Amino acid sequence: MASNRQVDTTILDEICDKPIIPWPEFSREEFKIVLSSCNNSSTPGPDKLSWKYLKIIFEDKDCLDTFIWITNTCINLGYWPSHFKVSTTIVIPKLNKKSYDSPKSFRPIVLLNTMGKLIEKVIGKRLQFNIVANNFIYPS
Repeated sequence: MASNRQVDTTILDEICDKPIIPWPEFSREEFKIVLSSCNNSSTPGPDKLSWKYLKIIFEDKDCLDTFIWITNTCINLGYWPSHFKVSTTIVIPKLNKKSYDSPKSFRPIVLLNTMGKLIEKVIGKRLQFNIVANNFIYPS
């Protein structure tokens, strides 16, 4: 029950089964497309690696291929390295507040490690494509 209301679970019987879609290995092109959209002036996370430098590093195909191999291995193993989970939080005061003695007067900004963020962006782009391409979201 949700909020003391009965939930009709029989509606789930009406949902048609969708085919299982394979998860192909990532490609250079996927990473290049996502990386090209990353802003070079963004503040880097705790790894101090900016998008600008990561783009330079990944111009070397061997470096990019190794990173893609790491990414594919993480997906296949279902493992997310702790290095990618490290973040730094910066608290910024909101403008034009009468008082700054309340937590609501501040905005936390979380900076993640750049390589982990890149993998998340590539996964997100692929998921978004698959959702639209396979009509997984009701049009309305």
